[in-house]
Amino acid sequence: MNIMGIVLAAGQGKRMKSKLYKVLHPVCGKPMVGHVVTALENINTTRTVVIVGHGAEAVQSYLGARAEYALQEKQLGTGHAVLQAKDLLSSEEGLTIVICGDTPLVSEETLQGMLQLHQAKGAAATILTAGVDTPHGYGRIIRDASGAVAKIVEEKDCSPEERQVQEINTGTYCFDNRKLFAALAHVKNDNTQNEYYITDVIGILSGQNEVVEGYVMHNPIESIGVNDRLALAEAERAMRERINKKHMLNGVTLIDPASTYIEADVQIGADTVILPGTLLKGSTVIGEDCIIGPQCDITDTTIANAVTVKQSVLQEAVVGSGTSVGPFAYLRPGADVGQNAKIGDFVEIKNAKLGDEVKVSHLSYIGDAVIGRNVNFGCGAITVNYDGFNKQLTEVEENAFVGCNVNLIAPVKVGKGAYVVAGSTITNNVEENDVAIARERQVNKPGYAAKLRAKFAAKKQASKAKSE
Repeated sequence: MNIMGIVLAAGQGKRMKSKLYKVLHPVCGKPMVGHVVTALENINTTRTVVIVGHGAEAVQSYLGARAEYALQEKQLGTGHAVLQAKDLLSSEEGLTIVICGDTPLVSEETLQGMLQLHQAKGAAATILTAGVDTPHGYGRIIRDASGAVAKIVEEKDCSPEERQVQEINTGTYCFDNRKLFAALAHVKNDNTQNEYYITDVIGILSGQNEVVEGYVMHNPIESIGVNDRLALAEAERAMRERINKKHMLNGVTLIDPASTYIEADVQIGADTVILPGTLLKGSTVIGEDCIIGPQCDITDTTIANAVTVKQSVLQEAVVGSGTSVGPFAYLRPGADVGQNAKIGDFVEIKNAKLGDEVKVSHLSYIGDAVIGRNVNFGCGAITVNYDGFNKQLTEVEENAFVGCNVNLIAPVKVGKGAYVVAGSTITNNVEENDVAIARERQVNKPGYAAKLRAKFAAKKQASKAKSE
């Protein structure tokens, strides 16, 4: 079956009161229109046309080759928007789903259910509907005695009886493609807004004795159309609950789902435990048997199996299996940590590759470096990678030891098994198995501290007398 999609994404979204085009507002890390296009992709649409208007360039830049585009220069209603896809789709045989780009919660399961009903009934049109407790503001679905849809009545036109109907139009439809565009040719704009409405197609098809069905979605929350920040927050909450539920059903433990934020594209392996206050964002991938949290912020990071991360920030990093990170560590873009390593508290790593079993336990900075296997960095040791103009590389080969408060002034290399004594500032290469020490010889001056205190006291007294 040839299935196509038309995504209505031309509206400006003035009620959002935002410089960002409405359908690009993110829900759980992905723009709303991205959720809609993903749902269409998951039901194997052969072609997807996005109707753009305001912010067209931004939408096209985001979606790229995932869709085709048609421009609605003037926003003259939903029917007029769909008509912009005529040149691209009107000659196609098959089914077309029309959906709004600001409905991020509509799931592929719901779309599949609507398609199945449409095909089973041989319908010309099927409306995706929802049963809600408070239908105020929505068009009502009026069915005939057989259960088929007789018409959609907008609330302002409802009779007292029709106002009591709790089945509403969600604004998503499935059409026989040829019949859709044939009916659109007959849609008029003789209404108070002088606009062309897609709902009029339903009336035209019904008047031609075509079968019009309504598919009631199982979860009415999917019907949310985001037009302001209140609806955006509601959609965010619902999507977060859906995502968290999926992970828990797949074997991930969320200690407190209500305080756990996981974006749409994050992947997590079975038997991993996510502790409260954790944010997992972007394209983050976490393996099995990990413990993440509490209070972690992890973005676009790949974490292998059996890793522990506590109260830390990771961004565009890679962490090998069996490694522990934190608390209070910061792995910046380009940080690549090997297996069974230890990255401790107040450690920052940037654009550096660390081998297996490396230990950087506390208060250190490693930037622009290649660190070999089983290297130990003492407390406060750092790579001095920036000379004021360029970033330089530090290399520390396997089994070396870098003592506390060592400065490795890049570019510099420490060889295999070498030992750098605490407090040293290293500016020259250290060869394999050498011991390097680079600090001033200690000098003690007997009794001189008492002389200094007396000198400072006299100076203070003189200053006081002068001020009086």
